[in-house]
Amino acid sequence: MKVHRDLNNLPQFRNAVITIGSFDGVHYGHRKIIKKVKDLALATGGESVVITFHPHPRQIVYPKDDTLKLITTTDEKIGLLGKTGIDHLVVVPFTFEFSQLNADEYIQKFLVGKFRPKHIVIGYDHRFGMNRRGDINYLRWHERSGGYRVVEIEKAEIAAMAVSSTGIREAVEVGNVGQVQRLMGHYFTLTGKVVKGQQIGTTIGFPTANLEIREPVKLLPPDGVYAAYALYDGGRHGAMLYIGKRPTLKRGLSRSIEVHIFDFSKTIYEDELVVELVEFIRPDAELKDLDALKAQLVKDQETAVGILQQADKQVLAWKNKALPSVAVVILNYNGRNFLEEHLPSVLQTTYPNFRVYVADNASKDGSVDFLRKNYPEVTIIQLSQNFGFAKGYNLALQDLEPDYFVLLNSDVEVPENWLEPLVNLMEQDKTIAAVQPKIRALKEPEFFEYAGAAGGWIDFLGYPFARGRIFNTVEKDRGQYDTVSEIFWASGCCMAVRAPLFKGFGGFDDDFFAHLEEIDLCWRFKRAGYKVMFTPKSTVYHLGGGTLGYHSPYKTYLNFRNSYYTLLKNEGVIKLAFLLPIRIAMDTAAAFTFLMQARWLHAQAVIGAFFSFFLALVLFIKKRLELELLLERIRISPQPNRHGILPGSIVFKYYVLRKEFFNKL
Repeated sequence: MKVHRDLNNLPQFRNAVITIGSFDGVHYGHRKIIKKVKDLALATGGESVVITFHPHPRQIVYPKDDTLKLITTTDEKIGLLGKTGIDHLVVVPFTFEFSQLNADEYIQKFLVGKFRPKHIVIGYDHRFGMNRRGDINYLRWHERSGGYRVVEIEKAEIAAMAVSSTGIREAVEVGNVGQVQRLMGHYFTLTGKVVKGQQIGTTIGFPTANLEIREPVKLLPPDGVYAAYALYDGGRHGAMLYIGKRPTLKRGLSRSIEVHIFDFSKTIYEDELVVELVEFIRPDAELKDLDALKAQLVKDQETAVGILQQADKQVLAWKNKALPSVAVVILNYNGRNFLEEHLPSVLQTTYPNFRVYVADNASKDGSVDFLRKNYPEVTIIQLSQNFGFAKGYNLALQDLEPDYFVLLNSDVEVPENWLEPLVNLMEQDKTIAAVQPKIRALKEPEFFEYAGAAGGWIDFLGYPFARGRIFNTVEKDRGQYDTVSEIFWASGCCMAVRAPLFKGFGGFDDDFFAHLEEIDLCWRFKRAGYKVMFTPKSTVYHLGGGTLGYHSPYKTYLNFRNSYYTLLKNEGVIKLAFLLPIRIAMDTAAAFTFLMQARWLHAQAVIGAFFSFFLALVLFIKKRLELELLLERIRISPQPNRHGILPGSIVFKYYVLRKEFFNKL
């Protein structure tokens, strides 16, 4: 995350998706809104930008109002927002002059002039400009002239955030910091500079770091002793925190904030220290003397250590939840036997933040009842009929909002550590749209598997093949493709894809039903400048042909028909003029070959694919035009990414030159 504090020195944001607010506490509700901004930015090839203000506008507009109390200081807010994964945070210096901008000036000079947003994500109750005259309707009225679109945050979400913020403040004010962390999803923090105190704690074996809170409007909990964590120089240390006037010393001292850090001996005067309040231990109390104070502090530390042992589990849970979320979605049609055999391996996945879904295409073999009885932890998405692979997945994924989808066939066996390499690779590079693991044959695990092997390519004429599998020649895996590599298409039998991009690019084409829909989707990604990758650090094992056998005439029909659909949607117009006649001639030759082999149904399937293609010509020309408009809005590069396209003909190289292995091409 890049932090910007100077409005006159902002970068030129690319397709900025912005949201504006105080974000005090950066709680669950705020993070849900920020995820919307991030997802929309990803889906539109843009950058996510969060805008907040310092000081708080009320401090400028109502300088005599002393009732304002903030859950987080600006620095604490920056730290929390930095963990959300946004691209930019703009901290706007809120001045009296800025407060005098009217609604039109706020939009034209501030929002449009400084950010040139493509989308503004905002709540229905957002007000802006002098005397708060502007609102969401005013923003919408300026959409065309401003070149942006307004995305409204639902009223229910706004109401939930208001309730959360109020609940957090009330809980802090009574010292219920346990409730605070449940509402915020992180601990309430105090941040300040360590200053010298009277060092009385050192004389009784409990040295403390005295914390100076520089923000006058920072909300403070009531006096007492708290179990806490001290964050210093990247480390997290168990501690206990004292807030109060030290009545045992009987010196009428002012309120102080002191932290005793367990097993810590560094001198940290003048350094910044962050303290996370975990749980209230006891109220402040006047004790008889220093010996009594020491005895009480020994008890307090024992209590704090016990509390922190449990809190360590919560910290780990938050750490895991902060990892990118993954929805592993298995599309099932009459595959109960595959679920019985292979689902247990999926549920043994070690990646901490994933969830398994089974989308059932109206199976008639008792798959749903089997899942309900044996795997209640699996979420079932029931579809009303068999919509095929393409539309089935589109319907199943439409209401899910993880960071990543992993589309997994029901006849795939996975090792426990298969998911981490896929996520890690995509986290390293935001231009990666999809990634595929190494796919081996389940029955002959020393060989690659037909469906995707070590990643898909296409040739100049649009024929697909894979590294490790060309036509019916499947290679043995000898480590020849054991490098992370860019490919052209990822196999639909195991494919990780950024969820916002899957939706932003329209998902699979419903009209494909099954086969080649993943190539069509990956081609769209590549046309917009994104990458599709293969990683050998993850290996899965595919049975293959579970739903529709590799030698099925219907599969032949779908492959030929959908190949034409894919070319018409994605290939250049000039190239199509000569490519389609060549393809039709070559595929006609394939039909005659089937006839010569007495494979009558396969020959009929090829001819049927021709007729289906021509009957759908108008529909797919319309889809092509719509796709062109979409790509112009969301591309991240002016040039398409053509890595993974073989310059020549794979048919010629394979059948004439006898080059049967990818590394011989």
